[in-house]
Amino acid sequence: MAYMTTAQALVRFLDNQYVSFDGRENKFVEGIFTIFGHGIVCGLGEALDSAQSGGLSGLKVYQGKNEQGMAHAAMAFAKQNNRRKIIACSSSIGPGAANMITAAATATVNHVPLLLFPADAFSTRQPDPVLQQFEQVSSLAITTNDAYRAVCRYWDRIARPEQLMSAMINAMRVLTDTAETGAVCISLPQDVEGECYDFPEEFFRKRVHRIVRCVPAEEELAEAAERLLAAKKPLVICGGGVRYSEAGEALEQFCQEFAIPFAETQSGKTACLSSHPCNLGGLGVTGNSAGNDIAREADLIVGIGTRFSDFTTASKSLFGEGAEIVAVNTSRFDAYKLGAVKVVADAKLAILELGKRLRRAGYRSGYSEEIKAAKEGWEKEMAFLSSYSYDEDFKPLIGAGDPRTIPEFHKMTKSILTQTAVVARVRELIPADAICVGAAGSLPGDLQRMWTSDIRYSYNMEYGYSCMGYEIAGALGSKLAEPAREVYAMCGDGSYLMLHSELVTSIQEHRKINVLLFDNSGFGCINNLEMSNGIGNLATEFRYRDQEGKLLGDLIPIDFAACAAGYGVKTYRVKNMEELDAALKDSLGQEVSTLIDIKVLPKTMTDGYGAWWHVGVAGVSENEKVRGAHENKQKNLEKARKY
Repeated sequence: MAYMTTAQALVRFLDNQYVSFDGRENKFVEGIFTIFGHGIVCGLGEALDSAQSGGLSGLKVYQGKNEQGMAHAAMAFAKQNNRRKIIACSSSIGPGAANMITAAATATVNHVPLLLFPADAFSTRQPDPVLQQFEQVSSLAITTNDAYRAVCRYWDRIARPEQLMSAMINAMRVLTDTAETGAVCISLPQDVEGECYDFPEEFFRKRVHRIVRCVPAEEELAEAAERLLAAKKPLVICGGGVRYSEAGEALEQFCQEFAIPFAETQSGKTACLSSHPCNLGGLGVTGNSAGNDIAREADLIVGIGTRFSDFTTASKSLFGEGAEIVAVNTSRFDAYKLGAVKVVADAKLAILELGKRLRRAGYRSGYSEEIKAAKEGWEKEMAFLSSYSYDEDFKPLIGAGDPRTIPEFHKMTKSILTQTAVVARVRELIPADAICVGAAGSLPGDLQRMWTSDIRYSYNMEYGYSCMGYEIAGALGSKLAEPAREVYAMCGDGSYLMLHSELVTSIQEHRKINVLLFDNSGFGCINNLEMSNGIGNLATEFRYRDQEGKLLGDLIPIDFAACAAGYGVKTYRVKNMEELDAALKDSLGQEVSTLIDIKVLPKTMTDGYGAWWHVGVAGVSENEKVRGAHENKQKNLEKARKY
């Protein structure tokens, strides 16, 4: 038996957790991110300090700067490690705990393991209400941490020291489950952290959590194979499950052998090689013309490891009316979507087994030159986007918008850069194995369409929750996972303003990241959305206002390079292609984190290539443009699947 505090037992337990996948074993919990407050420092803080100073723990302790940011970094670390390693996160009570709730939702939506230890109010309630305690008058049992219940896969509160054992065993169960993984919240009342118990030594023994491949059922395989054999023009969707199963090579071989094209989701991108002859690239609202054109004509959609989000399916309008759906997923919940023929299984095993059945039947799809033609058409569009430049009249290049914005921005910045040309040039100049990180705004669309890589797992896009502020924290997490590779955060000015504090942590930890900040003076993606649906230019551009709230009209010039330089970051200001080239090349030689402040002309992102996105357009309006947008919505709804 080991007599120790709850927090000391927690640290010792975490330090002895391992995972095994395909015979490869590694330590599961790398360390812990924390911002100490009064609710956590005397309990868990003491335990970490004692373990480190006594040489009793291999857990690394990282100091975060914002609770949401550090949890995003932990999430990116787990994703870059294909969910085989994690960094836990701890916070104080109240606002510190609440700050991690957004990250918890982000992890759960994306099926990424995230272990959170928010401190809580006293279990005894003796000193209540303590500083930062949230009191709910309907029940004193409710605290801030109950808000985690809605966004976590597993939630528990440790009211007595001995409860830690069952709570942590169940936490590990969920974190290492390929179908159920997501955020796990273990709430730690601050008095219980320091309370003692005689823990059994067995609780601290080395535990190996085996991540086993879910074997497909014969009946489900037979039905899926039947649909494939009857299909003339099937299309495979490569989702995140392909990445986490490490099934990219198997999928490439499968599609090449049977002449089946495949398209990628944001989560599945770089599970397969961009140059593969069957790879059409992105699909759906942020997809390209190749993937979307083939999807419209396909008679069978085989979704592998995808949850069929509205962006992937163009709000269920992309696939033909008669197209059947086969879904391969370890999650039974996701496999049941769209009325699919389901195969609840590991992606790699399912691909290999389906291949055997198609091979025995001598199957080959009915495609002739369509795949090649679709790819060639997109390559021409890529060349056009890569060389894009503004016209003499400064008219909006892509999407609807306020016609004054581009000349205003050009006058203010002297920039002649388009966003698409910058993305193409960055891809050309940075290392082939660089990791690209993104999350929100118009950049995820540009990157899913235009970013190519033949290095697996080099694309860390958070687009399940599309959480602004993930980009820089996510880059730090990716760098912690892959310290030898260059990491680039693709970040809009809106996301930068929302959360960039972990840039300081990157300096502190000597983990160089590169921030490519695309400044178009506002929330450009949503500005496009509102104006294309008939709404005015409302609260989406960064413009001065008078004291009554009336727009003065002028765009706000922000020197993001000066902001980051104050943190000790190496910075660059860019407004033309020559300056961009010089900055990218010089940044490669830097040892500290870098930020390139890129002034890009507004309205120069990629288009939707015919994919519709269902948003809540007003059904009644005096605005003729809004009425037209609603009519367009109703027409698309008629074509969309009903479930």
